[in-house]
Amino acid sequence: MAEEESRKESRRVSDLGTLKALSHPLRMNLYRSLHVAGAATASQLGEQVDEAPSLVSYHLRKLAEHGLIEEAQPRSGDGRERWWQPTSGGVSLHDEDFRGAPETAAAHTAFARLLVDQRADLYRRYLDERHAWAPEWRTASSDSESSLRLTAAELAELNEELLDLVRKYDERGRTAEEAGDTEGRENVAVHLYGFPFRA
Repeated sequence: MAEEESRKESRRVSDLGTLKALSHPLRMNLYRSLHVAGAATASQLGEQVDEAPSLVSYHLRKLAEHGLIEEAQPRSGDGRERWWQPTSGGVSLHDEDFRGAPETAAAHTAFARLLVDQRADLYRRYLDERHAWAPEWRTASSDSESSLRLTAAELAELNEELLDLVRKYDERGRTAEEAGDTEGRENVAVHLYGFPFRA
């Protein structure tokens, strides 16, 4: 995200319409791409997702209808093409907002599955391209799994502490970049899951 976007809070999504708007795979890809870029045009995003700018424009308008993105000031060019930017620092969903009606619960599950699939695709892409990254990046990357015995309260505490640590490093990186320290910085994906299971 651009510097001004990095300071925005996450938006809590609790309505079915917005959840359905985000549950479209292309829209979610566009939303993610906008967060990485800070702002972009339909043509720029179309190149990233390998889709026609007209189709991308349609889906951007759908995201805008739900207040997830908005028009941005043109960054370059002659101003004929619309620029878009996220309206928040991301989205968050909470289980308690989607209990009750079967349609709502199903939409919540479908969205969560889409996120898992897209995150897995991103990691698979890294694995396929790992050899092209410098050795220090390959060494710094991680993949681990732990099986713990916790209470629900302990799991909630663990998840909050992990998120606090991620936020700390996010802030450190953004502050350094704003000060001009951009050497060696790359986009880094950190995916955290903490959930119960029965053997």
